[in-house]
Amino acid sequence: MADSSTARNPIAITLAVWKAIFLREALERLFDMRAAWLWLVMEPLMHMGFYAFIYSVIRMRDVGGADIVIWIVVGMLGFFLFRRTADQVTHAVDSNQPLFAYRQVKPFDAAFMRAALECFLMLIVSIIILSIAALLGHFAPPDDILLILMAFSGLWLFGFSYGLIASVAMRLIPEMKHILKILMLPLYIISGVIWPLHLIPQPYQDWLMINPIAHGVELVRAGFVARYYVIPGTDLGYLYGCGIVSLFVGLVLYRRFDAQLIMK
Repeated sequence: MADSSTARNPIAITLAVWKAIFLREALERLFDMRAAWLWLVMEPLMHMGFYAFIYSVIRMRDVGGADIVIWIVVGMLGFFLFRRTADQVTHAVDSNQPLFAYRQVKPFDAAFMRAALECFLMLIVSIIILSIAALLGHFAPPDDILLILMAFSGLWLFGFSYGLIASVAMRLIPEMKHILKILMLPLYIISGVIWPLHLIPQPYQDWLMINPIAHGVELVRAGFVARYYVIPGTDLGYLYGCGIVSLFVGLVLYRRFDAQLIMK
């Protein structure tokens, strides 16, 4: 008979499961292949370097009052936080199938810890890349730290909820993985990450601002550059509204299709 004084409560068990999954995921993410940890920094750096070069060739120095390099760097950091979180959460269930043999581990635990790990890694990546930009003469001290944190958190929340919905969709309809993989490219283009939405005429600009990622990217830039002129209609509440509604849908789907998620 179990000793009631040593029995752990459900919260303690959940925290222990999350800690174990977080450490396992961290080891796989950083050392799964040669120099995997280096690629975490190099991938966004290569994107930033390429587009900074393109804009230097066409002699474009600023966008909306922000230095073009800072505009590219902070906007791309925001998008990469969304994209990497969404991608990691989407494949969390498939990558952790053996763990579901333990009744204490649920698919949501794996998804949530992957999202938490990605948030932690992107924080480190952001500090490194902003430090490199400062050393190259493009220093971007945060003007509104609260706005930056809120915007990054909103993008993370939307990426997490996107991943929850996408993982269920892939499990129910395997062909969806091809569509979801393709979808990231148009999102990259229409979110105002690599070219300014300021240049888009109405009513097309309003149509593009239906995308909540564009709101998050614009707000991250506004947090770093005080004089940055954001796209009219940019709204932090809209970003969070989309994130919360998507999260609710994702949680309902995880609850409804829990059995299908853990079956191969």
